[in-house]
Amino acid sequence: MLYQGTSTYHINSCETIEMFYNLRTDLDKLKYATHITKIVYDVTNENENSYKILQLFLNTLYTISTTDKNMDLVVSIFKLRLMCILGYTPSISGCKNCKTQEDILYFSFKDSGFKCGACGKVDKSVIEIAKPTMEAIKYIVLAPAKKLYSFNVQENTIKELEIISKIYLNQKLEKEYKLEDIF
Repeated sequence: MLYQGTSTYHINSCETIEMFYNLRTDLDKLKYATHITKIVYDVTNENENSYKILQLFLNTLYTISTTDKNMDLVVSIFKLRLMCILGYTPSISGCKNCKTQEDILYFSFKDSGFKCGACGKVDKSVIEIAKPTMEAIKYIVLAPAKKLYSFNVQENTIKELEIISKIYLNQKLEKEYKLEDIF
């Protein structure tokens, strides 16, 4: 129960729905939860409708708390999906320049999307990606919120997703978020 004061809201009472108990008992999980909380704090404002961000945040906390998924994968998925919610959805339908569906080899940070081999060679802001990474990015962008964390990928794909999501988020939000700075 909230009531509005002169300049802020005050909590009169509340009832806990989910405690995320495992976050309190595992320092690694707490570190990742704190990292995403800092990002959410920076991208939301008071009195602003942030339902999709809240949904993503709670689903991510639940996944961190209750599963043994690779935490780097979970945070990478969170970051890429958050960018989509904030209006920075990468172009995933083919090459951003020539629109071809063939020979997609790169992710461009400058143009926010996939590029083919020919167009990627002239863009200095690209990173080469493997086909599983491309498919994972497509899934992250298009998946329903409740199914977002329902896939697994190989370790090399996790590393590529981690690099892409970190650079993409830092570039678009114009701030550097480091996981190591938490503890």
